[in-house]
Amino acid sequence: MPQDSRVDSYIAARAAFAQLILGWIRERVHAACPEVEESIKWSMPAFTYMGRPLAHMAAFKAHATFGFWYRDAMATGKEGEAMGQYGRIESLDDLPAAEVFEAQVREAVARIDAGQKPARAAKPPKPEAEVPAELAEALAGDARAAATFEGFPPSCRREYCEWVDEGKRPETRAKRVAEAVEWLREGKRRNWKYESC
Repeated sequence: MPQDSRVDSYIAARAAFAQLILGWIRERVHAACPEVEESIKWSMPAFTYMGRPLAHMAAFKAHATFGFWYRDAMATGKEGEAMGQYGRIESLDDLPAAEVFEAQVREAVARIDAGQKPARAAKPPKPEAEVPAELAEALAGDARAAATFEGFPPSCRREYCEWVDEGKRPETRAKRVAEAVEWLREGKRRNWKYESC
């Protein structure tokens, strides 16, 4: 694949030590995967394969970095020292041999070919929102609005609860409770006005 001139410009604008490192990395990535595509993403050179992210590299004042998109599966033992898999790369000696590096690139490509997706830590679900007393009282007096409210997923219930709770003055809270009950009777979510935008 042709090389991206923006990556050429990025490398040329870096310190001499970084030019050497980034040029070597770029050459090895292309050697291991001739189909790789280059671009600039997140203000740094990035490599993609079949439209999916493969890796990125960057240079800073005193070091360079390189990281695979599958960072958890592609551990090298230097994670945490800096962005990427190899920690702070200050010279070519901080990188593995060309054959090892290219094998890692091919492994990352194989993960994409196999349809694997990077593992990301699952976020714990948000706790159920506490229903403000005014809203709970109003819902207790209106079975239809209460049924709609209970039928909504937790995120929709949370939007109503937070909206009522954000009211500072009692008049504001009372007005919001009245609007909430009216909308709930009609089966509307809190932000129903924006659903058809």
